[in-house]
Amino acid sequence: MKKTSILFLFSMIIFMVSSNALAQNTLDSILPVRGFCIAAPMPKGVDSFVTFINKELAPRKVNTLILRVDYNYQYTSHPELRDSIALSKTDVKKIVAACRANGIKVIPQVNLLGHQSWANKTSSLLRVYPQFDETPHVKMPEKYVWPNADSLYCKSYCPLHPGVHKIVFALMDEICDAFETDAFHAGMDEVFYIGDARCPRCGGKDKAELFAGEVTRIHDHLAGSGRKLWIWGDRLIDGYATGLGMWEASHNNTHQAIDMIPKGVVICDWHYERPDKTAVYFAMKGFNVVTCPWRNPSIAVSQLNDMVSFRNGSTPEMNSRFRGMVQTVWSGADGFLRGYYGGTENASAAGNTPWDCFRVLYQEINKLQ
Repeated sequence: MKKTSILFLFSMIIFMVSSNALAQNTLDSILPVRGFCIAAPMPKGVDSFVTFINKELAPRKVNTLILRVDYNYQYTSHPELRDSIALSKTDVKKIVAACRANGIKVIPQVNLLGHQSWANKTSSLLRVYPQFDETPHVKMPEKYVWPNADSLYCKSYCPLHPGVHKIVFALMDEICDAFETDAFHAGMDEVFYIGDARCPRCGGKDKAELFAGEVTRIHDHLAGSGRKLWIWGDRLIDGYATGLGMWEASHNNTHQAIDMIPKGVVICDWHYERPDKTAVYFAMKGFNVVTCPWRNPSIAVSQLNDMVSFRNGSTPEMNSRFRGMVQTVWSGADGFLRGYYGGTENASAAGNTPWDCFRVLYQEINKLQ
């Protein structure tokens, strides 16, 4: 090959690398967080999930992966809390390696405070340590229905129990170490049981102060290791004043906690049926915020356009708080991948599925660069 041809080829390679880096930098400035949130895979699905990271997340320039782990890990600090089938450290390191190779930050999630049960099943923490239950008088039904006489959606642990934080903090530290991360997602959404009148520790106490106290404890513990706390934002919105109701917002007064928690908490603001603009509220309160769609592509695109508009149309003090978008998936990883690659899950949903939403959202995101 002639010398001039070699030089030309070398120049083209440099140009392509530089162009890709410029596009990445441009997208980072427009939308710093481009996220994907899903349940961690089962051990048998780790290799397929790693392939998904490499072939689907990375090319779309996803840079943040929130993995709902909960008890799907072989904890050594509290092995009694492991699921019967759970990820090993080797499994986790495969995911970590794939994410690191693709510039993706991993944020593990363990549901804290609320979501300590689902339907008629109690999760590991309260099953193994029933003394932590905020409402032990509420018994799990044989068959779950909503609504019900106990207003049972999900159980909560008592945030004032003297033994609970030693255990949950150990889990947090271990899972963050395993994923080699500087951030942790504590969930904390849809907390209906808090400050129960029959609780000997919480009864009669202000629910906003209880919620804020728990967020602050978790935040401060993580900060001691240089880690950030992420939570869902619904409990910090007034469900009556906004009309957003008891699911996307609070009907039990926890919304006042927004003025009591550290500003370093990152808020994941989710709305699935309308593109409600509550991200502005969180940013005005001083928090970094990401907007989180689920299964409706048109709503996700509206939310994306809003996020870009908020960043472009805000003061310098405000615009950096609008961090970006996180696509959420509320099924297992295996089910999502079956649907994504042409399975029959939600075949009648007429294009309104999490995988449709993910594809459309990231198609639009990558037009921004």
